[in-house]
Amino acid sequence: MASPSTSPTSSSRVAKSLALYERALALIPGGTQLISRRPGRFAYGVCPIYAESASGATIHDVDGNDWLDWVSAIGPAILGYACPAVDDAVREQIGRGAVFTVNHPAEVELAEELVAAIPCAEQVRYCKGGGEACAIAVRIARGVTGRDRVLVCGYHGWHDWYLAANLDDDTRLDSHLFSGIEPIGVPRALAGTTIPFPYGDLEALDTLLHRYPGEVAAIVMEPMRSDFPAPGYLEGVRERATRAGALLVFDEVSTGYRPALGGAQELLGVTPDLGIFAKSMSNGYAMGAVVGTRAAMESAGRMFISSTYWSDALGLIASLATLRELRRTDGVARLQATGRLMKARLNQAFAASGLPGACEGPDWHPGLRFHGLSAGQPRLVSTLFMQEMAAAGILTYPSFYMNCAHTPADVERTADSACAAFRKIRHGLEADCLESLLEVDLVEEPFRRLVQ
Repeated sequence: MASPSTSPTSSSRVAKSLALYERALALIPGGTQLISRRPGRFAYGVCPIYAESASGATIHDVDGNDWLDWVSAIGPAILGYACPAVDDAVREQIGRGAVFTVNHPAEVELAEELVAAIPCAEQVRYCKGGGEACAIAVRIARGVTGRDRVLVCGYHGWHDWYLAANLDDDTRLDSHLFSGIEPIGVPRALAGTTIPFPYGDLEALDTLLHRYPGEVAAIVMEPMRSDFPAPGYLEGVRERATRAGALLVFDEVSTGYRPALGGAQELLGVTPDLGIFAKSMSNGYAMGAVVGTRAAMESAGRMFISSTYWSDALGLIASLATLRELRRTDGVARLQATGRLMKARLNQAFAASGLPGACEGPDWHPGLRFHGLSAGQPRLVSTLFMQEMAAAGILTYPSFYMNCAHTPADVERTADSACAAFRKIRHGLEADCLESLLEVDLVEEPFRRLVQ
């Protein structure tokens, strides 16, 4: 099998993608700007690496192939690609200008919409992405409390404050991010300022709060990801944060509007002090926001948190159009209905193929769970699944990011292709020949998180 730095075959149907990637490796450190877009995260050699365009739920790659896409731009495309309601509004704004010497009214309009939709939101700050939104939230929490330490659970971006968790031991974020991330370039002086805790374990959180009394500025966490929290867990975290005088911060970059227009906090009924949104709020245009209670946010006006492009009119207009289109079309209910259908049909595919497993998780982001695998087999199985789905023209992880452009017909096509893939996986397991069935490298290890 080929290494990710060399093209597997010049005759591949993604030959132009592979050639472009070779050029990129000489010019761009790591080859891409986002780790999740590196070709090793998919079935390298058979999956596209470069898209020329996209529409609805379909990516059109540089080789002229069409792909049914279940990754939704790694989350942002909640309405589907090139949604007219959003793109038309942005095109109209382009004709009027994007960035001005003074502010644009959409900055106030969007803030009003976010405050009306999100339970914790009384005030709003904007930015351009999830990682910097997390950094802004931590800056606010430290400024409000006058404390330095931050307790984290989940993945919260690439900034120094978060990767500082690995300064003492570069395995501390293994269950939250990729394993073995070296905090290269992160000041050693930040060691001990960010401390991870395991999801679902209130006793572990208590231990840290008792170890650092009066020192914790914030508890920053993803409220949920691939499973719902146990009853009482988030309520327990909320109570402990209040008692410790720390801000509770929900990182909802990945969940976004998919659970509800007010985010997971609306669905789960637990209100943090600060909420972080980005990916799904503008259907692919660069935009992020930190929202929070007046008490948590007001002091941010005295902090140096500032950037020219954070309130460019295009991101603001895209965000307004996305939120209004989701509300107008009942988009959240629609995409969740697609997710329920996907789970039902893929569970039927598991049964029909005889492969032990299930499609489970929240309706907006269900995932496959293969049962009875031994050590070393999960990556083989995941790679073979992605390879076989790519052969059918379907781009996906062993999980599915629903968007409003996905149709029941897309689900049926996916389930039929998955059933064939499951049969091949079952054969590979029973004949102990999984590796020989692979035409590609093993996929890189996925995000491993304590957040379930």
